[in-house]
Amino acid sequence: MLSLHVTAAGGASYPLAFAPLTDLPDYLEAIGLTPRPCLIITDDHVRSLHVPELENVLESSGWPSSVLSLAPGESSKSLSMLEHVYDWALPLGIERGTPLIGMGGGVVGDLAGLAASTLLRGLPLLHIPTTLLAQVDSSIGGKTGINHSCGKNLIGTFYPPELVLSDVDLLRTLPAREFNGGIAEVVKHALIAGDALLRHLEASLGQLLRREPDVVAAIVPEAAAAKAAIVSADEREGGIRAYLNFGHTTGHALEKAAGYGEFTHGEAVAVGMSVALLISEARHPDADFDLARRLVASVPVLPPTTSFRASELIDAMTFDKKRSGGSMRFVLLRSTGAPYLDSITVPEFEAAWNRLSEIRS
Repeated sequence: MLSLHVTAAGGASYPLAFAPLTDLPDYLEAIGLTPRPCLIITDDHVRSLHVPELENVLESSGWPSSVLSLAPGESSKSLSMLEHVYDWALPLGIERGTPLIGMGGGVVGDLAGLAASTLLRGLPLLHIPTTLLAQVDSSIGGKTGINHSCGKNLIGTFYPPELVLSDVDLLRTLPAREFNGGIAEVVKHALIAGDALLRHLEASLGQLLRREPDVVAAIVPEAAAAKAAIVSADEREGGIRAYLNFGHTTGHALEKAAGYGEFTHGEAVAVGMSVALLISEARHPDADFDLARRLVASVPVLPPTTSFRASELIDAMTFDKKRSGGSMRFVLLRSTGAPYLDSITVPEFEAAWNRLSEIRS
């Protein structure tokens, strides 16, 4: 059992626990929650695989639960689905102390978080992430959100959970494509943090791709700790938290241009990191990006990206949250472990995208 703590606004903190699901009641008691009816939001895949165990664990400790299951995928991150959550939860007679548990990947976590932050002006929120991406990234830091036709995650709040409990054993049922997409976020954390995580990932990436249990159990807390350190220092993305967007400007544009759900989020981020690395190399020709290129290239990406033109992605960036004053803001690297935020020009992006298309064709 391993626990970290993430600092939220005002100096409060919440635990980030790496423990079996069966330990959840102990953590609920430790954070001061007493048994009462609770809400569970999940998706149809996770409901059949893991929610029965969660219900049994809660019920045996005096926590009766009501479950709402969503269709898997980005289409559930919508205003209509948020309204559906309200229509389900409010007639149940919830109170401000009613915990809302999001069990699933990033889509479930983002929607559950937004619902918890707005129902009765705030319910206690608990995350039980079941994907690699969610365990190392999206469940940590208090971001919630849904998509809009103008772009991804444009409607949301900052709302820290009371607890994140990550059981790495839940990853055993994750489809290969989803697991590989999560590796993209692990690589991202390593490239912006550098040091020990980068060295560990370099030495064990093949084993991680093969899901060797000991390696997964070691890497997941390390990658999560890298994000926890950044969001603890900058919860509202006023400074260094923006570095976590490495690869995301292009990634979100690719997701939008392709139609949400065509690429997994991790696949799109892997493509975005490749673009950001090409721009970084052009700006810093004396830096050594060989390891960074190898790590990013190791993340499998389906489907291919060569059918998209640079102009399509630039159009898709129009409403991206990371734009400022009409310019495209990118997280770039001076070297591994040395990220910075800067504006890039359209010709810089076009050159990098065209070069990437040549490499991938």
